[in-house]
Amino acid sequence: MERIVEEGLLYDFYGPLLTGHQQKVYEMAVYDDLSLNEIAEMEGVSKQAVHDLLKRTTSLLRGYEDKLRLIAKSEKIRKIAKTIEESSTEKAVKQLAAEIVKESL
Repeated sequence: MERIVEEGLLYDFYGPLLTGHQQKVYEMAVYDDLSLNEIAEMEGVSKQAVHDLLKRTTSLLRGYEDKLRLIAKSEKIRKIAKTIEESSTEKAVKQLAAEIVKESL
């Protein structure tokens, strides 16, 4: 998965678990595509401080996904739902629906 897409997904799922400051800086880096220097200037800190914060925050978000697997589960459910959408038999729909229920637990 492309790094920017991965970071966006991680933030979409787990961003609310971050502090306000972490959210602000992460959004500036990932969504606003600002450089470390630009963020450091805006926040009144060093470029190294911004780099360290982003590295810790990304590691924290990846840790959440490693433990909770919400993105992986969501992707699996999305694929199953796509199969259901394309399915044409009632029996197949029932089987896939059961799989969705099982996966969502």
